[in-house]
Amino acid sequence: MSRFWSDIVNQLTPYTPGEQPQLSNLIKLNTNENPFGPSPKVLEAIAKANGEELRKYPDPNAKSLKQTIANHFRVESDMVFIGNSSDEVLAHVFRGLLKHDAPLLFPDITYSFYPVYCKLFEIDYEQVPLRDDFTINIDDYDRANGGVIFANPNAPTGIALSINEVEKLATRNPDSVIVVDEAYVDFADDSAVRLINKCPNLVVTQTLSKSRSLAGLRVGIALANAELIEGLERIKNSFHPYALDSLAIAGAAAAFEDHEYLKTTCKKVNATRERVTQRMQKMDFTVLPSSANFVFATHKNVSAEKIFFALRERNIIVRYFDKPRINEFLRVSIGTDREMDAFLEAVTEIVSSE
Repeated sequence: MSRFWSDIVNQLTPYTPGEQPQLSNLIKLNTNENPFGPSPKVLEAIAKANGEELRKYPDPNAKSLKQTIANHFRVESDMVFIGNSSDEVLAHVFRGLLKHDAPLLFPDITYSFYPVYCKLFEIDYEQVPLRDDFTINIDDYDRANGGVIFANPNAPTGIALSINEVEKLATRNPDSVIVVDEAYVDFADDSAVRLINKCPNLVVTQTLSKSRSLAGLRVGIALANAELIEGLERIKNSFHPYALDSLAIAGAAAAFEDHEYLKTTCKKVNATRERVTQRMQKMDFTVLPSSANFVFATHKNVSAEKIFFALRERNIIVRYFDKPRINEFLRVSIGTDREMDAFLEAVTEIVSSE
């Protein structure tokens, strides 16, 4: 704490990102990174853009990338917003679309950055409890609100709300912005993007960090009707006009153009996820039904904290949240088959010793 800080700084409890330890022989299953590298076409596009033109500022509107994304989702380019990571996109959404007199609503168990943004931007909010099975009950959102936001599939549970339910939620709240944070949607069955033409209050955010293996590139997007996108552009251009650098623009465009690579890698991740789920269930784990590139699991007899530290001793890092309702669960990112076999072998040893 410093006497030079603004008052808001003293009030903040910052978001805590997953560890990024720089250790050799580490099996890192804690931040939901894709175990497969980016598309070769992405690397080629970045290499091609890495030249003399870097002396110039990038296109502040990233028009070529917006058009590529619009073509991919079959929407108009003025329905696309781009930012330096989906976290930055969400920050603009909170600032530009979700600060109203009524409280913002979001689940009590979801992406932990949401209450941080509310504190930072002085947004009143209420956390709505998930059901006992960790699913969202949209009836709980039938009340006065200044907006609704939730991750779908949810984090850290991995459970997805059906698109029909998303549409009902948006339709029941026509005067509020409904934000669907789809960081993991490519590992799931369906996206709410197909609803934005008929739900003018719907915003869908996505990232290239997970399914497209570009966590190091930092690109996020939002899709919504042109009126909402214009609000986000006003915020961005008052804060950071050149949000994306030239290499990110080139790499992101190539990632959206290589749909076959995306489909192939997601299929591999999902197959491994199902195999790991079945193996863990045989070891007396309860594993929530995941539509993401991770599993969320609790053991019948051994505490999550004990398993977490026992795995660390074996150079395997997973995510443990010491929070109410979920402090007996571990979130395990899906790695390569070799990494997951090592994880399963270690877990078998840990739980069988109890």
